[in-house]
Amino acid sequence: MKFLFVHQNFPGQYRHVAPRLAAAGHQVVGLGEEPNVRRQMPLGLTPGVRLVGYRMPPADKSKAAGDLGSSHLEGALRRARTVARAAIELRKRGFVPDAVGVHIGWGEGIFLKDVFPEARHVVFCEYFYRPEGSDFGFDPEFPPRPLGRLRLRLMNAHLLLALEASDWGVAPTQWQAKQFPDGYRNRISVIHDGIDTGRVRPNAEAVFQLPGGRSFGPGDRVVTYATRNFEPYRGFHVFMRAVPLILERCPDAHIVVVGNDEVSYSPRLAPGQTYRQRAMKELGDRIDPRRVHFCPGLPYDQYLALLQRSSAHIYLTYPFVLSWSLLEAMSAGCVVIASRTAPVEEVIRDRDNGLLVDFFSPEEIAARVEEAVREPSAVEGLRRRARETVVERFDLKRLCLPAQSDLIERLAKGEQPRI
Repeated sequence: MKFLFVHQNFPGQYRHVAPRLAAAGHQVVGLGEEPNVRRQMPLGLTPGVRLVGYRMPPADKSKAAGDLGSSHLEGALRRARTVARAAIELRKRGFVPDAVGVHIGWGEGIFLKDVFPEARHVVFCEYFYRPEGSDFGFDPEFPPRPLGRLRLRLMNAHLLLALEASDWGVAPTQWQAKQFPDGYRNRISVIHDGIDTGRVRPNAEAVFQLPGGRSFGPGDRVVTYATRNFEPYRGFHVFMRAVPLILERCPDAHIVVVGNDEVSYSPRLAPGQTYRQRAMKELGDRIDPRRVHFCPGLPYDQYLALLQRSSAHIYLTYPFVLSWSLLEAMSAGCVVIASRTAPVEEVIRDRDNGLLVDFFSPEEIAARVEEAVREPSAVEGLRRRARETVVERFDLKRLCLPAQSDLIERLAKGEQPRI
């Protein structure tokens, strides 16, 4: 059979399932934005998969975004047209897939059904915006814009177009699936991307070395926080307010903070400003640079060593997309102090496999960190059960990858997938 996977930053969520299908003897093509595809080629992340890039035309800067941010929808439509042209070229060269997998988020899936009407199309349903009960209006420190509720309509428009042009959907958690309109829920399966628990596992002898040379090994007390970017959606502002309290409560602990000064989801600040700058200005000399260590994005092996060395790992999020990093921390046997928000509560049970805290309470965060750091033997059960949770529910090779493959192969054969 033939499979096409589309993701602007290919392979994205298809990193494992695409090469698995290729190894099974199927013909597999990965389509992504050309600069991203070009970066992936020498890495060999998807063996057996033929990579094809598409070039995005520049945006028309003469068009104002408007009060409702219509540029978001215009960008999705521009990408949809570009991907459709690339798909037409694939068809002209004789590649007609039996099934197509595409991430719903950037508009790539809007026209693919029109290019390949004979194929079965499955969209990766990462998120659908809701005016209540999710990220919108969650944080009073960053209230919605005056026309924010109206803007959500446009942010969902291309998602609905892709949904309507699909045969099935996959969401990584139950909560994320439930954000989508009821009319589509009966054809969205919940299958997580999966965690390689054989690689991401505890290691009591792990040593983590800071970029400056200092290292932490067995016996050191290290509090960790890791995210792609330092921003409110991942609770960075609240975490930073907890840092001085943690330093006071845990005088022999160091705090390692991993991330970048960019924005993925949160409101953008004025040019040249970052959320880290804002936090440092607010907290000043209460952040001791001798004990608080900021690191940019780490190579994966170093990131894994940090998780394995962690005495307490902090994970905060708005009700939003669940980060891989939470499950990786649990798989590595971390004591996770996490926000009592969806979909975190779908994974962590307070005082069973982690510690849940009020997202907005630096005091509670610091108290739970102190609990984990000062009495490590008392939280060994949390570490063990955290890993057991990931092994039992999110194991890549034993559970998630077989389920992903089974779903798309069933679709390709014209069969009904399992919900």
